[in-house]
Amino acid sequence: MNSLPAEWELDYYSRPLLDPKGKKRWELLLSSSNNNFRFERFCSAESVNSQWLKQAISDALAEAHAKNIQIAPRLRCWRNSMRTMVQRAAESLDLEVIPSRRCYALQQWLQEREASVYPEMEGYQVGPLAPPATPIRPIALPLPDAVRGEQWSWASLTAESLQDASQWPIDFSGLIPLPKLEPGVAVPGLRLFSPSRSLAIAGWLSGLEPVRLEVRDQQLVLEAGMEDRWLVSDLEPEAAIAAKQVLSDARSNAAGMQFISVQSSETVSNFSGFWLLRDLPDV
Repeated sequence: MNSLPAEWELDYYSRPLLDPKGKKRWELLLSSSNNNFRFERFCSAESVNSQWLKQAISDALAEAHAKNIQIAPRLRCWRNSMRTMVQRAAESLDLEVIPSRRCYALQQWLQEREASVYPEMEGYQVGPLAPPATPIRPIALPLPDAVRGEQWSWASLTAESLQDASQWPIDFSGLIPLPKLEPGVAVPGLRLFSPSRSLAIAGWLSGLEPVRLEVRDQQLVLEAGMEDRWLVSDLEPEAAIAAKQVLSDARSNAAGMQFISVQSSETVSNFSGFWLLRDLPDV
């Protein structure tokens, strides 16, 4: 299997904390995608700029190096509003910035801090400091014909079987650490088949940064990148209801885990592509 090394995931944003002057406190969270390394640093509102961020990232890189932790020089950033600042900070550090919501390790860490760390800190503000912005959901665009499989089907794998996914023969992979799940818990997924173009489809999906599957208005939709939404297929009413329930059950019982696989046929054992996805609450 061509397993990709762990990559950086970054969040640099204000927290529900006020300093003694009544100004928001900012924080940098930098995590490896496999949860082997975490770095945190608070920042005053007056110091929020690309130079401060560059120095903090540089310090994190040095700390990881000192601990002999190898992380690929790719940095995922999932807040659109911070993309330019992150890009400026990272470009002189030889880090490739990938705009993507595929930051599962970081989002889970942030949720943990919002639940148990920030409430214990001085200056904590109960509830949001400002009304959250209404998320914009772009219309789902049809997948290009060139990357559509000839067939697709629903499938499920047990959490136990996914523990061995790093040993599977996969050309394009997007594995993430599995949360603690009961071995027999079912993880739902989508299988795409194409006898002649499976590798090309997998390569395209790899660059798409797939995030999660959802059923909306009788359509199977793949969310990807920062805000991309792709129409995989229209569904019959009964099939849409059943699929929506399966994904809802996975959210409740399997910590939102999902998968997408690409194969040349249903009978082959190797994968042209395999991605683990996770349906986490938007933060």
